[in-house]
Amino acid sequence: MSDKQRKILVTGGAGFVGSHLCGNLLKKNHKVICMDNYYTGSEKNISQFLNNENFEFIEHNIIEPFDLKVDQIYNLACPASPPHYQKDPIYTLKTSIWGVLNVLEVARRNGAKMLQASTSEVYGDPNISPQLESYRGNVNTMGPRACYDEGKRVAETLCYEYNKRFDVPVKVVRIFNTYGPQMDPEDGRVVSNFIIQALRNQPITVYGDGQQTRAFCYVSDLVEGFIRFMETGPEIIGPINLGNPSEMTVKQLAELVIKITNSSSSVEYLSLPVDDPLQRCPDISLAKKILSWNPEVSLLDGLRETIAFFATQLSSK
Repeated sequence: MSDKQRKILVTGGAGFVGSHLCGNLLKKNHKVICMDNYYTGSEKNISQFLNNENFEFIEHNIIEPFDLKVDQIYNLACPASPPHYQKDPIYTLKTSIWGVLNVLEVARRNGAKMLQASTSEVYGDPNISPQLESYRGNVNTMGPRACYDEGKRVAETLCYEYNKRFDVPVKVVRIFNTYGPQMDPEDGRVVSNFIIQALRNQPITVYGDGQQTRAFCYVSDLVEGFIRFMETGPEIIGPINLGNPSEMTVKQLAELVIKITNSSSSVEYLSLPVDDPLQRCPDISLAKKILSWNPEVSLLDGLRETIAFFATQLSSK
């Protein structure tokens, strides 16, 4: 990887993953512009960077056009958890379509390389597991998750077309379940839900029978994959899966969180939401081959770090 300092835009940079990415890029001595409208992001996630001379924050919604002279763009701007993206489905679609168009236009005008944060949700409720990038998905276009699933699918197509027509160097990464410090405790994700409930000794809510599977990637591993992908040549556009291939049931996760937190919580079973995928596990063969990337943080170590973060958050309140 080159040591040359770059000017890098991170949209959605005040969010959970975005703030970790900003921190990593600053450690590499790049100039980082963080763009966010605080729809789901938070100023507290980036407060540690505000006095860094290489860091700049711009409050802006990517649905509205903008222009910046930058070398690279990581587009992470979009509500990503079901409660957030379902709160205003049309807004979610606008972010993934109009917003991505605006970001691609900035990349085109400035000759910038762009990484698009796509999602494993493009696979829908998959008929195969683990999911390969060549799998085309099983997505309901008219369900409660469609605003996110289909928005991200359209965003991938826009990246492909801008690369084909305008030679914009794009990278499409499909993110699987990611967790770690700085997650929003109210975002409705399974890891944050379970940890908060366990720390409060409340019943842990498992949807369905708990036999649906997930695979959990620690945020530092994901960010490392982003950066390695960005540094590949223009001929590699993806999509590439990034996630941890260690699959487990949601029930097993609940039991593990209870054990680590030494909680008195019990498990409470609720109805499974519409279109909730029964399997979610990445095949990361392509990432291993092209990026020499493999998750390094174990689930046990990652959960301990995440639990410690939430415990501090709860005690401060």
